[in-house]
Amino acid sequence: MIPLSKSRKKGLIIILSAPSGTGKTTISNEIVRLLPGIKHVVTTTTRPPRKGEVDGVNYFFVSESEFKRRIEKEEFFEWAKVHGDYYGTPRKFIEESVKNGIDVLLTIDVQGGLSFKKEKPDSVLIFIAPPSEDVMKQRLYGRGTEDEKAMKKRIKTAEMEMTHIKDYDYWVVNDVLEKAVDEIKSVVIAERRKVKRFPPGRKRS
Repeated sequence: MIPLSKSRKKGLIIILSAPSGTGKTTISNEIVRLLPGIKHVVTTTTRPPRKGEVDGVNYFFVSESEFKRRIEKEEFFEWAKVHGDYYGTPRKFIEESVKNGIDVLLTIDVQGGLSFKKEKPDSVLIFIAPPSEDVMKQRLYGRGTEDEKAMKKRIKTAEMEMTHIKDYDYWVVNDVLEKAVDEIKSVVIAERRKVKRFPPGRKRS
């Protein structure tokens, strides 16, 4: 009999994507807080920080010229221009973490999630959907961070992103926060226990 090793081959790459105003940031923070052995990947962006956001915690905030320099040096796993600003996922942190058996959690847009899946097919993609379009709009307008023109652009993008649910591995509706977090925790735990993620152990003598 060949038993399975107690250690997984490598860490998981877990991707959360959702339209704006769906609560993905709050959910990702809860997942990292509640599940041991998982680290949040901080995205790099050229957009200015919103009130209360901290550099290196919410995002790495850089200039457009610095972002483009990092593109040239291939420092991003994937990058995209969304709502006029650049967003990129740092390569080194993810590669080192996964190699050492540490799970990483990325909160990125749909375009980035699908790009990531192409390069890393083992990635686990989870789509967070709003309970309804009306609720999503209420949450967006409730933030009060953008003008009407920017808001309409975000809503149009959100409608497009919703069409890609079929391209994800799982989907969760964020109606009640605790319920959505529990469902995503269940997905992560199940993925951690998949047999294919464990190398065979030595034969028993």
